[in-house]
Amino acid sequence: MASGFFAILDDIAALMDDVAVTSKIATQKTAGILGDDLAVNAEKATGFLSSREIPVLMKIMKGSFINKLIIVPFVFLLEWLYSPAIKIILIIGGFYLAFEGVEKIVEFLFHREKKGAEVIEEATEVNEDGEAVEKAKVKSAITTDFILSLEIVIIALAAAKDGYEALKSQFNPFLVEVFTVSIVAIIATVGVYGIVALIVRMDDAGYKLIKKSKSETGFLAKVGNLLIKALPWVIKGLAVVGTLALLLVSGGIFDHNIDYLHHFLPNVPEMPKQFLYGIVAGLIVVLLVTAYKKMFGKKVSH
Repeated sequence: MASGFFAILDDIAALMDDVAVTSKIATQKTAGILGDDLAVNAEKATGFLSSREIPVLMKIMKGSFINKLIIVPFVFLLEWLYSPAIKIILIIGGFYLAFEGVEKIVEFLFHREKKGAEVIEEATEVNEDGEAVEKAKVKSAITTDFILSLEIVIIALAAAKDGYEALKSQFNPFLVEVFTVSIVAIIATVGVYGIVALIVRMDDAGYKLIKKSKSETGFLAKVGNLLIKALPWVIKGLAVVGTLALLLVSGGIFDHNIDYLHHFLPNVPEMPKQFLYGIVAGLIVVLLVTAYKKMFGKKVSH
């Protein structure tokens, strides 16, 4: 009886070892998209009242967890039923991300009066539609997270398959794949939003350091002032990086999932080519949405 129990423990330990190896491979392969996910979500989680930043971030994080709870079983089921459908869904998501990226550029170039990407203001009062604006931003962030999470899960699944074949594991491949993808999904959520939380609270950390400093010119005070002054620039930088990330991720989806585009412009480096694909796809969707608005007079929101 005891030997059987320890045999089970040995099997579990061996399975976890295999999962650790495949998870490492999957994390390395998703590192780029995780960086893009961080930039995009950090940009979307800012611009709120200081008192609302963490509550809003928690709402987005909760939505991200729900996204992954939906996506992980859905991807495995879809792969079993009809694997080509995953590619189709990815391409559709790529158009959405491209649209978001190009829309931000269009707003910056032609609607400068909004100055949303240029000025960070903390209102003294919440206006009447403040709650509605917050809900809209949270919804947009969760929708974008859904597309990025789908990409992360699919890349992690492909990496888990490659890792499993390299290991020649004795265990059922489905078990290894499920554990690997689940671990990557958790890392993608907790890790990304944990870093975002640190970024949006830089100014609070700065004020606390200044209070703890014994003098206005002390080391802690200097660090605190640096954090406070750096936050607006970090947010502006993240807005730019987040927009570029949307276009690069979308372009990467088209490049990796459409054979014609993958072999198109063979002499052009991968990153500029993917950025071009993202720009072109985003412009197409923006033009279609603009035409729809003019023809039907309806507001199309995302």
